[in-house]
Amino acid sequence: MKKISKSLIQASRGDIPCDLLLQNAKVINVFTGEIYESSVAVWDKFIVGFGDYEAKEYCDLEGKYLAPGFIDGHVHIESSMLTVPQFARAIVPHGTTSIIADPHEIANVMGYDGIRYVLETSKYNPLNVFIMLPSCVPATHLETSGAELRAFDLYPYFKEKWVLGLGEMMNFPGVIHCDPDVLDKLKIIHDKRIDGHAPGVSGKDLYAYVSSGVTSDHECTTVEEARDKLRLGMQLMIREGTAARNLTTLLPVVTERNSHNCSFVTDDRHPCDLVSEGHIDYIVREAIRQGLAPVTAIQMATINTAKHFMLNELGAVAPGYYADMITFDSLEDIQVDRVFKNGKLVSENGKSLWKIPEQRRNMLRGSVNIKWLEGNEFKLKAETSKVKTINVEEASLFTASSIEEVKIDNGLAVSSVENDLLKLAVMERHRATGNVGFGFVKGFGLKSGALATTIAHDSHNIIVIGVDDKDIMEAVIHLNKIGGGMVVCDKGEVVCDLALPVGGLMSDEPLEDVNRQMNKMIEASRDLGCVMKDPFMTLSFLALPVIPELKLTDLGLVDVNLFKHVPLFV
Repeated sequence: MKKISKSLIQASRGDIPCDLLLQNAKVINVFTGEIYESSVAVWDKFIVGFGDYEAKEYCDLEGKYLAPGFIDGHVHIESSMLTVPQFARAIVPHGTTSIIADPHEIANVMGYDGIRYVLETSKYNPLNVFIMLPSCVPATHLETSGAELRAFDLYPYFKEKWVLGLGEMMNFPGVIHCDPDVLDKLKIIHDKRIDGHAPGVSGKDLYAYVSSGVTSDHECTTVEEARDKLRLGMQLMIREGTAARNLTTLLPVVTERNSHNCSFVTDDRHPCDLVSEGHIDYIVREAIRQGLAPVTAIQMATINTAKHFMLNELGAVAPGYYADMITFDSLEDIQVDRVFKNGKLVSENGKSLWKIPEQRRNMLRGSVNIKWLEGNEFKLKAETSKVKTINVEEASLFTASSIEEVKIDNGLAVSSVENDLLKLAVMERHRATGNVGFGFVKGFGLKSGALATTIAHDSHNIIVIGVDDKDIMEAVIHLNKIGGGMVVCDKGEVVCDLALPVGGLMSDEPLEDVNRQMNKMIEASRDLGCVMKDPFMTLSFLALPVIPELKLTDLGLVDVNLFKHVPLFV
């Protein structure tokens, strides 16, 4: 929050020169929906007025549109596999000047050290990084995480000015059934926000969830579900990430009457999509292409998010607001060419103009701690000939389930390429317990080899899928050697890898290097027959036991609808 300043008032009145005057702009007013030609005056970090002003510097926008910087209302930085400075390099040139980050990925691995890491590395970047404190560490009792955060662990962080509230409350059964630990976390919020995460919850269960103070949801997958939640006053966060893409499905629910309660989020977005498609700007372009009014799309990407999170000086081009602004030529195809942060030009024509803050490459301890492997950890004795199977679907976090005939070899349940029925395993990697959960999955199309990663939402144990047990073992061994990351193995050899030494989640290398290597990983998986657009993103969500229908953790197969472990063999 800015301090009331005599000089700010004087600059607004024109009594003293402003620092910058942006001339000949088509200003997009997100309050009224108007677009009009004017000049915009900036003093210090703030917009101070419109029209003619004396200035120390002048910038002729030559009739370009001028809009507020975009705001991502819900994002996990860790899912980009980039550190905060590199994430800023990826998204600021696309016009995003503020994000609401939930660091529950790193917190599930490192606890409060992970939260502190995100806060510290967010400094000195041309990007506002606001934090929603992770509400579910661990996410559930159905898995083993690297940390546990209770209400008294989180409470001191609410004093931080960058902390806006409590992050997505994934444990909706805990809310609905009044779990004491969950209620303790809800009680410490006071006047801050509580983000929701309630896929498919409806009726009286949803009423109970909203009554607890939850104010948003980004997990809607149908128009009916979105409309129900809007009717209860929830902020509808329309997600368009890498694994989950809900924009096309949900856009029809947005109307002139309810659009003020709708906003855009990315949630999880891989570097390849950040580079090839963009960030919030991509969602805005797609929404406009699908028929949403351009100014409405811009409102959903700016002021709507700012108002929801009570960020009263962000999200608009208006006096007293921070001078976070973007310019572009066309409303029908918004391509950001200039980005101003706090009144300073920080990006032009897609190029970042700031110096990356100097930081230690990895401020966190090593995070892969597995039990010594004897060689038989991934052999699965067949109890019957049929198994409950996870069925994956492109661009969705939801999975279906089916009963399938499993291939049996010398009494062991193994993968069947012919039926696209592949072995899946999750190994605990925080406390060296030796826990391994087994499952089978359809939909990957893998014909040979194995894929493995230490990104496995939300506890981030090692998750591996493979055709051959030897390749599965080799993949896990290699992840242990490199301190976490991703790997493709085939015929007992490492084909390709991406080291993620920061919590087993993020690289300490530049954006371009991570993107290049990630593309190689995807290409290597396709060479082995995988049909998923981003197999590692899809794989990472198969361990998330809060999104229906069937998931796998280190403790075993989980029926999310029943919220309990169920036998693999039928």
